[in-house]
Amino acid sequence: MNLLFKALNDETRRAILEMLRDRDMNAGEIADAFDISKPSISHHLDILKQAGVISSERRGQFLVYSINTTILEDLLQWIMNLKENK
Repeated sequence: MNLLFKALNDETRRAILEMLRDRDMNAGEIADAFDISKPSISHHLDILKQAGVISSERRGQFLVYSINTTILEDLLQWIMNLKENK
C-alpha cells in the first residue's frame, strides 16, 4: 500500500490518472499533455505501474496504458473500514 500512496502523492501522476479515466492512451499521448520531458513521464508511468494503479498492453509499436480501478476500490474499502471501526 506504500507504493500506492507514493503514486498518488504527486500532482502529475494524479493528472495522468484523470486522463486515463477517460480513455486508454500511449506514453506519447500522455506526454503531449505535459510540459515535462518524456523520460519524466516514463518515470511517472513506471511508479503508477509498480503501484498497480495502471497497466500497459502492447498494441503494435506502442504501449497503451489503462487505469486499474480495482486497486483504488480496495483503497477506498480500506479507508471505509477504518472509519467503521471507530
